Formats: sequence, C-alpha cells, structure tokens
Amino acid sequence: MRTLPTWRSLLYVPATREDFVAKAHTRGADAIILDLEDAVAASEKPRARAALTKAVPSVRQQGADACVRINRPLRLAVADIDAAVAAGADVLVLTKLIGPDHVRLLAELTAESEVAHGVPVGRTRFIGLVETAGALSAMEAIAAASPRMVALGAGGEDLATDLGMQPSPDALYLPKMLCVVAARAAGILPLGFVGTVAGLSDPEGYRAMLRRSRGLGFACASCVHPSQVSVINAEYGDSPAEIERAQRMVLAFEAALAKGLGAVSFEGAMIDEPVVERARRLLARAR
Repeated sequence: MRTLPTWRSLLYVPATREDFVAKAHTRGADAIILDLEDAVAASEKPRARAALTKAVPSVRQQGADACVRINRPLRLAVADIDAAVAAGADVLVLTKLIGPDHVRLLAELTAESEVAHGVPVGRTRFIGLVETAGALSAMEAIAAASPRMVALGAGGEDLATDLGMQPSPDALYLPKMLCVVAARAAGILPLGFVGTVAGLSDPEGYRAMLRRSRGLGFACASCVHPSQVSVINAEYGDSPAEIERAQRMVLAFEAALAKGLGAVSFEGAMIDEPVVERARRLLARAR
C-alpha cells in the first residue's frame, strides 16, 4: 500500500519568478508547485526548466514537498520531466491527462529520467489533472493507472471552457465529485474544491466554499496566492478539538468492542464502525 502525503495546501509559484521562489518556503504551504505551464510564457519555458536546479531545494527548505507542473505537449513534457527529475523534484503535476495510457507513458519517461540522473526508480510521484471533457469518463482509470499517483484533481477553468460552461460551483459540481469518487476508489487524494479560484475579494465566501468542499470529501487544495494558504490549512486541516474528540471516540468504541458491542452511544450520538473509521483516519492524518 502506497504512503500518501498529508497535504492540505499546495501553492503555485511560477518557476521563473525568483522573488516568489525565494519566499515560497516561508508561506506555510505543505507543497510548492513550481509552474512550467500556464504561468510561464512559451519563450520562457527553457529558462523555467533551468531555474529548477535552484528552485527545488529552495522551496523545500522548511519541509514542503517540491512539485513541478509540466506542460501537456509531449515534446515539452519530455524536457520538463527530465529537468524536474534532475533537480530532485518530489512530485510531477501532470496536466490535461487524456487517459490511463497517457499516465503510463509519462511514468515510463519519468523512470528513464530517474535512471539517467541516478534517482531511485519510482521516487518521483504524480498528481494527475483531468481538464478536458473527453477525459472525464476515464477518470477512475487515470487515478489507478500508476503506483506513482498520489492525488487527482479535476480542472476548473480549462474544464469549464472545454465543456462550454461558466466555472461556477453548480456547473463544476459533477466533474468535481467524479474526481472525489475516482481518487478515493484508487486510494489516492482528491485534490481541489467545488468552486472557483476566486478568494482574494471575498475571503469569507472563499472560506465557506473550502469548508463545504472538505465536507464533500476533498483532502487538499491548491492556490495561487500566499494569503490563501492559511485559509486552506485551517479548513482542510484538523483542529485540536477535532483531534481530541476523535481520540475519545476511538477509545470509547474500543471499550464497547471489548464488551461485545458493535455500536455505542458517544457524546449524544450513536457510533459504529464507519463513523469510528473516519476518526481513525483523522488521527492518522494528524500524526
């Protein structure tokens, strides 16, 4: 069984912005995504790859995972993967996936780069992004396509554009929930939220959207502005009160099991195995 990261927040930083990269490790994010894709102009792609040599160790100074978002065109993806692996990236963010064979092809390319650069084969993990209408029906197969996969996300803006819709919570609800189902079925993390990337102009609305999304099953979320990191960490993390309650619940249920009971009253509610399993997972994540 693969070991999953305990991410809450993943902060995007353009790999070419040295000033942003230099401060990224101070922002409190669990992972930093060094972007080679949308945030980098076509003419700047080579410079962005070259910047990874210094950027990867810089962003992981305080323990964050160093991720690299690669480009979709295969010619660019090959160069992106090699540069990211050579720099020691922990995770590759695979964009605009079209199916499980696409994941397996990128995994093969990654393994070749790992061998070439003396990196243990399999060390580099994947986050998969489904951003087109045609890939929605393959989401479960994509999530299970490689043991390197640790998280899956459904795109917002790109997917909405491909579907001819506005990127509203209502419009994105179905594809986002398909992502949760596919990721959980494959035993990996559902990445994202049911909403838009807005949040700077309406911080309370952003917080409420994250809280709703966490309740719908999302495990972690990405953001593009440092001010959003603390909000994600708060809403996708576990408070001391929640951890303490989970500890009490597990102890109460174990005491009930010792008496031959399969369900027991706990702090005003009946609990049984599925309820307690959620508490156990909360505690494992907190550890």
